[in-house]
Amino acid sequence: REFIGSDAVALVLGDNIFYGSGLSAKCRAARERGKGATVFGYQVRDAKAYGVAEFEPETGKVISIEEKPKVPKSNWAVTGLYFYDNDVLDIAEAIEPSDRGELEITDVNRAYLERGDLHVEQLGRGYAWLDTGTFDGLHEASAFVRTLEHRQGIKILCPEEIAFNQGYLSRKQLARRAHAMGKSEYGRYLSKTAKGEAL
Repeated sequence: REFIGSDAVALVLGDNIFYGSGLSAKCRAARERGKGATVFGYQVRDAKAYGVAEFEPETGKVISIEEKPKVPKSNWAVTGLYFYDNDVLDIAEAIEPSDRGELEITDVNRAYLERGDLHVEQLGRGYAWLDTGTFDGLHEASAFVRTLEHRQGIKILCPEEIAFNQGYLSRKQLARRAHAMGKSEYGRYLSKTAKGEAL
């Protein structure tokens, strides 16, 4: 509570990787929604290992959400990216441990659903959500990132490049950071970006 104060909250699970054009805009829209919660859904082949959102077919409105169901009501997994208004502090404080003995983020999301304040943003084709919480998942994510970076010549995640593109770092500051990283592949990439030579 002390850290968050009266602010809204964004939460990203540390073992999740998101990729796709337009994701920043979806996150900005979620932040600007102001009231309630926004979570992101992603279609998976087997949803049993995830929190699952069920949608009303005609309206697309979320009607249920459950954690790791034995028989999922849909194939829309709830990813590890969440935006909450400040009410999340009171909601989270009231959550009881599940049958697994854990405090479940799905219970927080369900509380917002029951209030009519849960929005699920569907990440469709063109987006990738990778859960690296298992060895297989980490291997798949590694192959995905390597393939894209190798083929396209761009970095999937480069905080300095993002900061530069968003105006938080000047070209000179970016060049200094590139220089500090020497002749490493990453340093060379930053140097090219600072010179306007990166793709």
